[in-house]
Amino acid sequence: MPDIILHHYDASPFSEKVRVCFGFKGLSWAGVEIPVIMPKPDLMPLTGGYRKTPVMQIGADIYCDTQMILRELEHRFPDPSLTGSHPGLSYGLGLWTDRPFFQATIPILFSEIADFVPEDFKKDRAALFPDRPFDTDAMKRAAPLMREQWRAQIDWIESQLSDGREWLMGDKPSLADASAYMDVWFLRNGHRPSADALMASMPKATAWADRIAAIGHGSTTRMAPEDALNIAKEATSTEQAKTDPDEPNGLKTGDKVTIMADDYGKDPINGTLVSSSAQHVAIKRQDPRVGEVVVHFPRAGFLVVPN
Repeated sequence: MPDIILHHYDASPFSEKVRVCFGFKGLSWAGVEIPVIMPKPDLMPLTGGYRKTPVMQIGADIYCDTQMILRELEHRFPDPSLTGSHPGLSYGLGLWTDRPFFQATIPILFSEIADFVPEDFKKDRAALFPDRPFDTDAMKRAAPLMREQWRAQIDWIESQLSDGREWLMGDKPSLADASAYMDVWFLRNGHRPSADALMASMPKATAWADRIAAIGHGSTTRMAPEDALNIAKEATSTEQAKTDPDEPNGLKTGDKVTIMADDYGKDPINGTLVSSSAQHVAIKRQDPRVGEVVVHFPRAGFLVVPN
């Protein structure tokens, strides 16, 4: 059984970003299918309350947010590299595709499928985005403007490929490709006519997206949720305790902290600090179903508050 376990669902765009990186690296992994909406009873024991998708598990180490997941993949499986000669900028580009590009994609997609979206999904996403209600009627009104924004951003990809290169950052697929592809895949997967119309005059970007799709997701097997929980319970985290002397607010190993996202899905996760750096924070926590686990988060996009 592969060491990598991805808790995800098929239609998740952020999961697709990770899945194509598995393909880029030729990795084997096990997939645990989680619910699209809350409750997620077999995920919460691992994350302590973090509800967004996907989550990666390796033994008793739990990695939340695609930025953290992909950093860990790059650390554990460095060849072929996801970042190459752009180890910093690659992650910065991810914030563009995760936020403004993604936020342009959502209203375009849901304006097209609004009549088919279940009420329980709408209520769940309204709880996930409390600062901006999940209103499909408002998305219909916003969609024309968002099509302009989406086309402008896909045109950046077309322009980057204008010199004949096959991949955004060089001669091999990279994190930049996976990050930008996520939004194209989401619109194509959810409403292909909208994506095709917006990309009609962008043959290079269209061919680029097709190349990524052809790579696939590596080698995957299905895993039952209970098996993943048992693996966590029987394992011990490999994260070493370490205090960062340059922590801006003096956080140190052993401190009680609360971690939450700064954009949406701001569910607080409580634990004891194990280690931290400019890009990473790890906390230890307990749950009856999994015992002691260490949950990892990126620093960009997350708040760490002492208790």
